[in-house]
Amino acid sequence: MIVWVNGAFGSGKTTLVDELRKRRPEALVFDPETVGYLLRRIVEVPTGDFQDLRLWRRQVGELAVGLVAEYGRPVLVPMTLVDPGYVGEIFSAFSDAGIDVHHFFLKVPRDVLEQRIDGRSFTPDDPEQDEQVRRWCKGRIEDCMAAADTLPRDTVFLDGQLTPTALAEEVLARLAC
Repeated sequence: MIVWVNGAFGSGKTTLVDELRKRRPEALVFDPETVGYLLRRIVEVPTGDFQDLRLWRRQVGELAVGLVAEYGRPVLVPMTLVDPGYVGEIFSAFSDAGIDVHHFFLKVPRDVLEQRIDGRSFTPDDPEQDEQVRRWCKGRIEDCMAAADTLPRDTVFLDGQLTPTALAEEVLARLAC
């Protein structure tokens, strides 16, 4: 089983996955950003967004499938993924492998997202880079919010303003764990 936690930057994806991991310690946590960071060290990313690399999408799908197949444990994935074509590519890898994917999307109002992004430090040793990352995250909010209408029909939308505990309880109840 794969539990994909989606939403805009600052919506609480990683926080929710951390809370789920506490309750399901056997689960593996897979952050696809690490694949993107690795690829950036090897190849140029013309658009600046590693999700636009077909290789990134293929590797994310294959690695998640491999984790489930090799270790037989649930995989928790905190990752913003809003391009419907990219969602289809990655999630098809799961269905082709016969793996159940449970897709959750955290909905949070724009002003709350901006406040959360402003409160984070992405690169504490480089304030200029830190601000650049904040601007990039904020610049993606609109696309993330609009994507809610294009996500697969079985996507479960959650109120991202709930506490991590309440969100984890809701996710686990929906997974019938």
